[in-house]
Amino acid sequence: MIQLIVGHKGSGKTKAIVEMANKAVKESKGYVVVIEKDVRLTYEISSAARLVYSDEYAIAGYDAVYGFITGLLAGNYDITHVFVDNFTKMLTEVSEQQIAEFLAWLNDFSEREHIQFTLSLSMDPATTGSEITKYMI
Repeated sequence: MIQLIVGHKGSGKTKAIVEMANKAVKESKGYVVVIEKDVRLTYEISSAARLVYSDEYAIAGYDAVYGFITGLLAGNYDITHVFVDNFTKMLTEVSEQQIAEFLAWLNDFSEREHIQFTLSLSMDPATTGSEITKYMI
């Protein structure tokens, strides 16, 4: 299952990710992973979650995100939730079509692996196409 938190800068997306991740840590019987661009969330995310800084691993572009996510799960089968804050900042090119294609792959992957993915995207929710809005919460 995929959930998207979409909005403009300053609309509370990161706060929602933090709250959802901390709640998942309390309720999950597996591991919770939070992927963040930099070290901003170090003290906001529960220490029981695995906080990963995408800049440290040079994650840039759809292929890099794909490889990183599959690598995380190949190394740990007990992951139940993955939260990605500022997903669009990890991309070298932000196009609605490419995001929709990535989300279609991620949705199939999440259903096959039984993992909940929640991503935040800096986009205008009012003008976002249906291939993205169908995942919005």
